[in-house]
Amino acid sequence: MMSTIRQLLRSKGDQIWSIGPRDSVYDAIALMAEKGVGALLVRDGERVVGIVSERDYARRVILRGRRSSDTLVEAIMTAEVVDIDADRSVADGLALMTDRRIRHLPVRDAGGELLGVVSIGDLVKAVIEEQRMLIEQLEQYIKSG
Repeated sequence: MMSTIRQLLRSKGDQIWSIGPRDSVYDAIALMAEKGVGALLVRDGERVVGIVSERDYARRVILRGRRSSDTLVEAIMTAEVVDIDADRSVADGLALMTDRRIRHLPVRDAGGELLGVVSIGDLVKAVIEEQRMLIEQLEQYIKSG
């Protein structure tokens, strides 16, 4: 059973896609489309300085009449990045995302090293899989008794 964020990352993969704060929003959206992700970490060198998502694009570029090729990522990114320890549970991750109303969560180890990023979809899939396995086990138990 996938009970921790670390276990989820092992099965999902730990690829981290990022962009620089001085890159254009157009480049960020193009990279998200190419990689099939809904958000990118914003890094200045190795330091995470923000996160930019499709939601940021829709609300801070499209709805404000800006041009994505003329707008820098740093102008629309969320600078306060909420992350989670890899050894926390999937349920803890879902609760944090729900409470903070976010859809992407960087994952760090106890030493602060960035290990990957999980989405709310990743966590929901993990919970559904755990429940499916539990149901199968209960059905086997009932049949054997």
